[in-house]
Amino acid sequence: MKEKIRVLFICTANAARSQMAEGLLRAMYGNRYEVFSAGTRQSKVSTRAILVMREIGIDIAHHRSKTLAEFAGESFDCAVTLCDNAHAACPIVPGAGKTIHRAFFDPHLVPGSEEEILEGYRKVRDEIAAWIEDTFA
Repeated sequence: MKEKIRVLFICTANAARSQMAEGLLRAMYGNRYEVFSAGTRQSKVSTRAILVMREIGIDIAHHRSKTLAEFAGESFDCAVTLCDNAHAACPIVPGAGKTIHRAFFDPHLVPGSEEEILEGYRKVRDEIAAWIEDTFA
C-alpha cells in the first residue's frame, strides 16, 4: 500500500484556518493524506471554528494548538501557509518538499453580532473546503 502524502497547514495562531483545513482535508481525503496543522505561535483552538466545523459533521474539538517547533525535524510532502503572516514568517518550510501559499481571510476579524461573526467563519470554512477540493482531489 502506498504511503499517505503528509501535509502541514500553517497559520499564525493555529486557532481557526489551519485547524479547519486540517479537519477538512482529513475528512475529505484522509485515505490519501496524513494531515497536521501548526502556528507560528501557540494559541487555542477557536470555539467558533469548532462550532462551524461541527455544523458540517467534522469534529475538531479534540484538536489543540501547536507551533511549528513541535514538528522540527519531521518531513512533509507539502506545507501550506494559510495567511500572509505565516507566509512572511516561513516562506519556505524546513522539511517540506514544497510550500504552497494560499491566504484566507482571518474570520476572527469579522465584526458584528455573534451570528455575523459565525457567518464569517462559515464563509472561510467553505472557501477552504472548495480550495482543498480543487487542490487535493
